[in-house]
Amino acid sequence: MVLFTFAMGDLIASRVVKPWVSRVRPCNDLSLANDIIHRVPCGSGLSFPSAHATNHFAIAVFLICLFYSRWKPILPIGIFWAFIISFAQVYVGVHYPVDVTTGALLGITIGFICSRIFKKLQPDF
Repeated sequence: MVLFTFAMGDLIASRVVKPWVSRVRPCNDLSLANDIIHRVPCGSGLSFPSAHATNHFAIAVFLICLFYSRWKPILPIGIFWAFIISFAQVYVGVHYPVDVTTGALLGITIGFICSRIFKKLQPDF
């Protein structure tokens, strides 16, 4: 189910929303060429929403929903992990802050829905 959660996040962010919005990455935006410090190769992909943020928040929220009642530290660990991945995407110049914020919200929604599906399929978990 973790792989399903990841697949749904990636599918929705990369195959549905990104082509529909078609936003250029900040590192490929000519008007920002002098303002961006290129820390990693930019790539030719689109920017909105961040698939990294979507995927990591989806997995984190899925795991939090499943294991929080048994292990409380998963909440701050999961959110911190997903936040750091998302922040890094802005730091290296491949996403705008709104890209990762939207990706995080999308991932939170997907993770929550997938956890509900899992709990319906595995009621004894």
